[in-house]
Amino acid sequence: MVEAAAEHLSADWVLFALADGALPDADPRELVLGPGGEARPVSATLPELVRVHLDGTRAGLLVEHDHGHGDGPGPTHHVHVPVELDGGVVGAFVAWTPERRAIDGTDLSVLRILASQTAVALQNSALYQRSRSLLVSSERAYEQSRQHAGDLAVRNAELEATQRQLGVAHRREVLDSERHRIARELHDSVTQCVLSAGMQVEVCRSELARDGRGVDERLVERLGVAKDLTRRAVEQLRSAIYALNHGDDAGRSSLPEMLEQLCTVHMPDELQVLLRVEGNPCELPSGVEHALLRIAGEALFNTAVHGHASRAVVRLAFHPGDVVLSVADDGDGDPARLRTVLRLAAASDLDGRHRGLANMQARARELGGTLEVRRARLGGVRVAARVPLDQAARA
Repeated sequence: MVEAAAEHLSADWVLFALADGALPDADPRELVLGPGGEARPVSATLPELVRVHLDGTRAGLLVEHDHGHGDGPGPTHHVHVPVELDGGVVGAFVAWTPERRAIDGTDLSVLRILASQTAVALQNSALYQRSRSLLVSSERAYEQSRQHAGDLAVRNAELEATQRQLGVAHRREVLDSERHRIARELHDSVTQCVLSAGMQVEVCRSELARDGRGVDERLVERLGVAKDLTRRAVEQLRSAIYALNHGDDAGRSSLPEMLEQLCTVHMPDELQVLLRVEGNPCELPSGVEHALLRIAGEALFNTAVHGHASRAVVRLAFHPGDVVLSVADDGDGDPARLRTVLRLAAASDLDGRHRGLANMQARARELGGTLEVRRARLGGVRVAARVPLDQAARA
């Protein structure tokens, strides 16, 4: 624009300057062309009138001047046009022309147009530079956000892995606790009873041998068989107790795998237990898995000790809104009597014989679920715990 003004006016000197504080992002803020169109740095030695107008424009003295003459040396014939933007004056164009070059209204109009275009160009340049700066800042912020998101994803993956490991450890602790509980039950009750029975058989044999009158040899033989059977039963119980106290389930982590291991914990030779998993197994909250393992353990213990069953089926069914765990057997249990026990449990405490059934119901209710006792298709009792997944997660 400055070169166009110099060429149009055949000017010796052309000055463009912005007032201090106007368009703070604009660059350059001053430009001086000398004779021959050569750009002069504002720090160089300039004619006095050019320097006066430069300093006045910087200071905000932006009144438009008509062309005039000066008395001193240097350029004297000049025209001063303000640079306007948004209704305000932000700078000025000043041109000095030779004596032979008269300045008319057309020249002033051209100079005002160049001044206006210069103001718009400077503002657009400032806006562009600001936009580029914002773009760079945005790209930097986006890159930082992306890095933070990546870091969070890694941390979340580590947290999920830790939670899975804690869940595995928690389930293993539940299984070990159940195994040791059953081992104690077998050692403190069943084994002692079998040992007592064997001792009574031996006492009877001794009494018969001492009496010696009319002893039925077949009776003595049967007592010997009974003694051998009790001895073998004690050996089997001790083997089972050892296996319960030294179980190897380190490689098991999911709920179906832990249930499969739990089924083998309750295995006398005369009881066969089958595990069935239905639906798509999913990761459950540790509290839900803990409760389901406890319920399965109590139900299988009742089947093995009290139900006189030969077969049992443990079924774990995954549904979109809930998970159902059931234990069914072919024993001689009475579902109606067990339901009565559960109703009485809400009103009064129960003896140790039925405390396990009440505990199963309490565990299911703590997770917002239910416990049902019905007749099983196998002929015995079917205990089923239904746990809604949304309420279980909140619990």
